[in-house]
Amino acid sequence: MKTYLAGCLLLLFASCGKEPVSQAPTSEKLIESYLSWNGDSLPAYPEGKPKISIVKVTIPPHSELPKHYHPVINAGILLKGELTVVDEKGNTLHMKAGDPIIEVVDLIHFGKNEGDIPAEIVVFYAGTDGKEIVVKAKP
Repeated sequence: MKTYLAGCLLLLFASCGKEPVSQAPTSEKLIESYLSWNGDSLPAYPEGKPKISIVKVTIPPHSELPKHYHPVINAGILLKGELTVVDEKGNTLHMKAGDPIIEVVDLIHFGKNEGDIPAEIVVFYAGTDGKEIVVKAKP
């Protein structure tokens, strides 16, 4: 019992005189541009009722997404793994966890995970009601 009380008193006195550590909130702009990752200009936002979508995509190791395009402006951040994005013009972007992307619009592309862990990316789409956010490319 004496050992227990001594331990409690030691902890109490050890914390005395120390100011509590407090941190202020911070923000960090990850990306800002008028251009997509391949250098193309972003289009104007479409007319209509705005609709925001947020999608988490998981790409298994050693696999790739089908070729597709986005008819709306979108941007994302790779949360986990690595991802290589290739557009139909032959431009390539290699991403690692934490990297942001401003995606191409109306241009066929695909992502591939050449790594050994799943790649997870969260994508924010700025679309309109009734407009698709992802369209699979025709073979």
